[in-house]
Amino acid sequence: MIIKSDPKKEFATIHEIINDASIAYKGVIPSDRWKEPYMTEEELQEQIIEGVEFWNFEENNKILGVMGIQFKNEVTLIRHAYVRTSERQKGIGGKLLRHLIQMSKIPILIGTWASASWAISFYTKNGFKVLPETEKNKLLKFYWNIPERQVETSIVLASVVGNC
Repeated sequence: MIIKSDPKKEFATIHEIINDASIAYKGVIPSDRWKEPYMTEEELQEQIIEGVEFWNFEENNKILGVMGIQFKNEVTLIRHAYVRTSERQKGIGGKLLRHLIQMSKIPILIGTWASASWAISFYTKNGFKVLPETEKNKLLKFYWNIPERQVETSIVLASVVGNC
């Protein structure tokens, strides 16, 4: 079941899932971008304050995956998509993504690490296309609040026309 997260009640669980699942990035993304915890409580709180709404995939009253959506003027951003390590490859990410896609009537953008091949494959299988470098740089600087080094090492995917 997919339900909107209540960050006041579920903050600790969202934080735990993000940091559990993000271990997949260790040794894959540039070492100067990796840190532990991957996302601090303060960083998560900042994301929520900036308008990221988290949605949960729950089964037997346990949150197994989370994904954020952020509406930014003429685009929707999919943010922080994570599934518990123990629950991967069960379709949870796809169900969350399809739910969030249905919520948007405007183009959807997703930023992820350029070296995270599994994430890129997941999004392209779900109807997104990788944007060219020049467009990626412009979009990351306009819609995201990330360091220049992260812009250099990331990509942006966009919903294909008719997908949103």
